[in-house]
Amino acid sequence: MALQGSLADLALPDVIQLVSVSGKTGVFVLSSGGVEGKIYLKNGQITDARVGRLRGENAVYEMAVWQKGQFLFMPNTESGEVTISKSNTSLMMEAARRLDEWRVLQRKIPSFDLIPYFLPRDPGHDQVTLSPHEWAVVTKLDGHRAIRELEDATSLSAFDLCKVLYGLVTSGLIALRAPQERPPQGPPAGPSLTTLLAISENVRRIAEDIAGPGGAKTVEKHFRLARTEIEGGKGLVAIQSMVDQLARAISLLKGGGEAGEFLRRVTPLVQV
Repeated sequence: MALQGSLADLALPDVIQLVSVSGKTGVFVLSSGGVEGKIYLKNGQITDARVGRLRGENAVYEMAVWQKGQFLFMPNTESGEVTISKSNTSLMMEAARRLDEWRVLQRKIPSFDLIPYFLPRDPGHDQVTLSPHEWAVVTKLDGHRAIRELEDATSLSAFDLCKVLYGLVTSGLIALRAPQERPPQGPPAGPSLTTLLAISENVRRIAEDIAGPGGAKTVEKHFRLARTEIEGGKGLVAIQSMVDQLARAISLLKGGGEAGEFLRRVTPLVQV
């Protein structure tokens, strides 16, 4: 017999516990906000999970924070793959921890339909130091993309994306607006001049690390050109041009493998 219900009434960790203790084999089909995911059990043990582009443990954790939606358990359905080796207890403890953290995140991010945008910063207070994940998010903000659209743009899970956005909101770098609210008036949306210059500086450091002393002059030349273009208003286009030119130079100096490594390291900073 199928088991079904609402995630608003029963959180996923509790639902999993009910089924796993009976040693059942089957699949949970979960849906929330138009997204569907599946969690497979064999003899009560979770063996596989998938939602969107996520597989395995991360898929379980993604669905565990869903507080609205429906679940349906269909017995005697197995997955052909095993992507999870952790015990149910370990998985559910981590899922419960993330659910608690999710409730904190929702105080500032109550909806995926909200649109992040940059706040103006006073001159002299614009320098920022961000992690790679934060850079990856910052370079995708255009004042028009909603949070749910940023999931695909950044390749981050909803949970990880909201953790980053929470930090950016708390730091005063960005704010969130409802879709029906008018975009803030002022300069074009996007990273500030100082932020763009900081991105170009990070790209230069990566290039210097890979190119070595023999490529220092070439790296410096392209960095200075990018700075001039950024200050002239070309923004991320100037940084992308800098990356392209440096990749070609590194390929000539060090070979295609090193050029590929350079692109791998800078891509999270400059993709739009």
